[in-house]
Amino acid sequence: MNHYETVFILNPVLSETQIKETVKKYEDFLVSKGAKMISKEDWGLKKLAYPIQNKKSGFYHLFEYQVDGTAINPLEVEFRRDERFMRYLTVTLDKHAVAWAERRRTKLKQKA
Repeated sequence: MNHYETVFILNPVLSETQIKETVKKYEDFLVSKGAKMISKEDWGLKKLAYPIQNKKSGFYHLFEYQVDGTAINPLEVEFRRDERFMRYLTVTLDKHAVAWAERRRTKLKQKA
């Protein structure tokens, strides 16, 4: 079981319910592949550094999870097929990145 982090940008024209449905769909997809969800974050609507598909903003989301490496390719294929996704990035976290992510999560909980 490797530790992964996926950040994705959703199209800004989606409604709040469409965004929640999309996030839930891909969370369920990961869980069906045997993933253990560690953290989900909604970063909200942010301005993009450069236009993507003639859009200047997008809804950012972050998933942090543990799963077998064979589940990543099917997830990214689904991202490519879904027109609601503008961009995505999945990275493997090493032990230092996992520790940093844990510290970041505790800071966010203390602020809230």
